[in-house]
Amino acid sequence: MPLQIFHPKFDRRTLIKGAAALGAFQMASPFIIQARGETPIRIGMVDPLTGVYAAPAGNEVMGAKLAVEQMNAKGGILGRQVELLVEDSANDVGTGVQKARKLIERDQVNFMIGDVNSGIAAAIAQVTAEKKILHIVSGGHTDSITGKDCKWNVFRVCNTTRMEANSVSSVLFSKYGKKWHFITPDYAFGHTLYDACTDDLKKLGGTVTGNELTPLGTTDFSAYLIKARSANPDVLILLVQGSDMINCLKQVVQFGLDKQIHVAGTQQELESLAALPPEARIGIWMFEWYWKQPGVPGVDKFVADIRKVNNGNVPTARHWFGYTSAMTFALVANQAKTTDAIKLAGALENFELPDDVKLQPNKVYYRKGDHQLMTSAFVGEAQSKGKDDPEDLFRVDEVVPGDKTAPAVSETGCTIQWPA
Repeated sequence: MPLQIFHPKFDRRTLIKGAAALGAFQMASPFIIQARGETPIRIGMVDPLTGVYAAPAGNEVMGAKLAVEQMNAKGGILGRQVELLVEDSANDVGTGVQKARKLIERDQVNFMIGDVNSGIAAAIAQVTAEKKILHIVSGGHTDSITGKDCKWNVFRVCNTTRMEANSVSSVLFSKYGKKWHFITPDYAFGHTLYDACTDDLKKLGGTVTGNELTPLGTTDFSAYLIKARSANPDVLILLVQGSDMINCLKQVVQFGLDKQIHVAGTQQELESLAALPPEARIGIWMFEWYWKQPGVPGVDKFVADIRKVNNGNVPTARHWFGYTSAMTFALVANQAKTTDAIKLAGALENFELPDDVKLQPNKVYYRKGDHQLMTSAFVGEAQSKGKDDPEDLFRVDEVVPGDKTAPAVSETGCTIQWPA
């Protein structure tokens, strides 16, 4: 299919009906933000724009598009304008790898972003390391990406699953109880998140009553919920995401399970809460970024900028992931005055994000040793409806720095091997 070209200014006609609320969208694959000028810098992005993660993936792309528009308005990267080339991984590892190779080998991208799906992100990392392309994993959480399978060229913006679990486990244990039952997506992300949660639970003195492994794209959770209810836990921990989270929480409420068992989890997303009926917006969770942060520099402007291109809706953590991933390339390349991947990877170690990109109160930096962004966890409780703003669906009780939730580099299993 021939490339479709889009200019840096957002064109609403390019947005096709999305998979959920808050501006999620599907697009013909591939598509480009076209920049003026010769020999532009090219950022490739692979994300699942169709399927169970279409909503968060679409919002990551929207955030990256905003970053490209802003960096071009300020002179681009090293005086060259920037293009964003996006491909749909379709939530399939083979497709994701094929699209990454196409972007690198045919389209000659300088940098790579992606994927929401942890398994795809890990597979793409193999390709980018082989091709010596600087790669930022925007939204794939499984620990191994910046753990035992870490690579010199790969950095990650979103939290690890261990960071997610560490941010909220003690709160869930103290407020809800010590017997936990899990509903877990059956792939890399779910497995490592479950391991992190159960490790924390054991340290706290709790027990696991069971773990229901569910395929991605599950629509009927009734069998899993019946098993969970019969196990009689204190807490039902939902680790599913995307449309699976929406379907699961709806059915939890339909079955009245929330009246018998506390329902909560680790990572929650505004895309999911917004798509739920008010009665299903329940539980204690962690957000990886939240849009309502009074007095924090830069947040109000970012919210206003996203509203302009998102049908008036506020940004989600996924918008911030995409925005930060793309903006990181411009920040480090303009500082180091090079596009050489090895030099930039070295420059990114312990690189601290400025206020207008980090958009949160704590220090945010790419940690030397494992290349994980030390970003905060926003811990709190879902709200059935917003009080001052209808989109304020989460009450933030605590913002925990990444340095407190992340294990030490020595505990991650990461050993960076640099090219000769």
